[in-house]
Amino acid sequence: MNYSFIIPVFNRPEEMEKLLVSIAQLTFDRNFEVVVIEDGSDLTCEAVCSRFCENLTINYVYKPNSGPGDSRNFGMSNAAGDFFIILDSDCILPSHYLKVVDEYLKIDFIDCYGGPDAAHSGFNNLQKAINYSMTSFLTTGGIRGGSEQLGKFQPRSFNMGLSKKAFEATGGFGKIHPGEDPDLSIRLWKNNFDTVLIKDAYVYHERRISWRSFYKQVYKFGMVRMILNKWHPETAKIIYWFPALFFILFLIAVGASVLGYQLLLCLYLFYFCILFIHSSITNGVHVGLRSVLATLLQFYGYGTGFLRSWWKIKILKKNETEAFPELFFK
Repeated sequence: MNYSFIIPVFNRPEEMEKLLVSIAQLTFDRNFEVVVIEDGSDLTCEAVCSRFCENLTINYVYKPNSGPGDSRNFGMSNAAGDFFIILDSDCILPSHYLKVVDEYLKIDFIDCYGGPDAAHSGFNNLQKAINYSMTSFLTTGGIRGGSEQLGKFQPRSFNMGLSKKAFEATGGFGKIHPGEDPDLSIRLWKNNFDTVLIKDAYVYHERRISWRSFYKQVYKFGMVRMILNKWHPETAKIIYWFPALFFILFLIAVGASVLGYQLLLCLYLFYFCILFIHSSITNGVHVGLRSVLATLLQFYGYGTGFLRSWWKIKILKKNETEAFPELFFK
């Protein structure tokens, strides 16, 4: 197989430099190419890419802004490889990454894979806490992709492999964002392609993030999930209601404790203590405390976004592109 890394980027030259440094350090004995799609950026990474041309085969392309999904499609359409490895620009690869992928595909070829994300030791406390809340089995990690889950695995586009055959059969990513990656996974299944999690093909996901941007991100994830349930009703599961129910019950627990009924709130406090201890053992006390807050914010953001989308789409019967135009690129 000939591999092509597909990396869309928007105003992030510093991120791209870190990613290219890690790609240049891969322990892989065959040539591969890196396709960088500049998605209408004002602050481009062209100069950064040019500095790596001696060590890497880089195909740098500038195009008008049309969103990450369309940019990935553009990159795959112009790539030389027959297997595409799709990354976000805020990722860093461990040196064994491509070797792990290649060995897996040689033994048991799959047309689409996904890998987990991890926190690098050099990340700050906020990045580590948010990574914990997004990937831990004690939160939503099993649903999202840090570990095995019930049902078929849905790769995420920050770390995803896709064969050229599967890309051409499905047309690649849609115009929605976020949510373009699970939508593609479901359409792959409908076209008789399989997906799998390669656990050792992890990336360090830096997450250019603050508390505010994290909330906005998970809020959009919640809105998108109801849209995907509408498009692909056969994939809708009760588990997607969990963050909303978790936070509603938390509010009920707080209210009940004021009236003297504290059992439910005690159960929540016990859960938060487990989160704190588990995260602190791995990341330290400061990250442990932030992990509890990040988990609360994640459940709240996703849950409220999901409920808002459910209300507009299922109850008010609104068209999703009219109800949430901010989620769709033209």
